[in-house]
Amino acid sequence: MKQIEVSSKEKTDLINITREIQSVLAESGIESGICHIFVPHTTAAVTINEAADPAVARDIKMELNKIVPFQDGYKHMEGNSAAHIKASLVGPAVCIPIENGRPALGTWQGIYFCEFDGPRRRKVGITTIPAS
Repeated sequence: MKQIEVSSKEKTDLINITREIQSVLAESGIESGICHIFVPHTTAAVTINEAADPAVARDIKMELNKIVPFQDGYKHMEGNSAAHIKASLVGPAVCIPIENGRPALGTWQGIYFCEFDGPRRRKVGITTIPAS
């Protein structure tokens, strides 16, 4: 497993990490297989969505903040229940096929690290599994 670090600048932040994942795949030398991306934090997540228009990430952040407001009578003493809920909704991992040494993403797709309790410095784990 390889790890990369991601630094968020906002409380809720979607950061395109597609280039970093592509670099890890290039270093691995794997031409065909699976890339598993895992976020080992309970208030962060990873997702795949449109990367061509930055307004999409902005809209996702805006709607998640509406669906799960920061303050809503939560009982968790640390005060970041909204971040835990958002991380559970989005999820901690994605798997992407590797084709020709690159993530087999759709034309407009990108890989996003999702911060819900920032700003923070976080880790993302990338495991590459070659095809047999």
